[in-house]
Amino acid sequence: MPVVTVQMWTGRTTEQKRKLVAAITDAMVVHAGCKPDHLHVIIQDVPKDSWGRAGRLGIENEPDAH
Repeated sequence: MPVVTVQMWTGRTTEQKRKLVAAITDAMVVHAGCKPDHLHVIIQDVPKDSWGRAGRLGIENEPDAH
């Protein structure tokens, strides 16, 4: 049972997530020999104020935050 976990900032639409899951599934089938029925893709939406990068919160790295 392969599992792919994607962590990204919140804000993607359900349609974007649907396409992402389909693309990841296709890639895993082609490149890792997975069976689609056995693959789990988990999307973890993380708020920008809970994600740090370069010593700053994601909300502080936004262009309009300065």
